[in-house]
Amino acid sequence: MTHPIPAPRTARGPLHYPVLPLRMRPLPAGPVCSRCAHPSCRRIRAEKLPILGGHKAEYRDEHAFAAALQARNRHLVIWYGEKTGSFWVASSTGLAEVPDARTLAQLLAS
Repeated sequence: MTHPIPAPRTARGPLHYPVLPLRMRPLPAGPVCSRCAHPSCRRIRAEKLPILGGHKAEYRDEHAFAAALQARNRHLVIWYGEKTGSFWVASSTGLAEVPDARTLAQLLAS
C-alpha cells in the first residue's frame, strides 16, 4: 500500500489568511479605551505594557508624584499601589491608604 506524498500548499491556499496592514484592520472591540482614565481601562492597558524599574509604564505619573512627595517629606515612605489604585503612606504611627493624589496632597499640606 503506497500513498502519494501530497503537494505542499502555497501561500495562497485555502488555509492561508493574509495579515492586513494596520490601517485596514478593524478597530479592537472590547471594554478598553485607548487613552481614557477609567481605572478598569488603565488596568487592562497596564497588563500589556512593560515593567520599567519595577513599575508599569501606565502608572508612571502616579509613581513620579509619590516620589516627589516623599522627597519633600523625608520622614514618610510614600508609594503608589498599582493593584489597589491608591497611594500608601507609612509613618511612625502606622500605615495609611489614601484614595487619590488630591487627598494625599491635602493630607500632607495640613
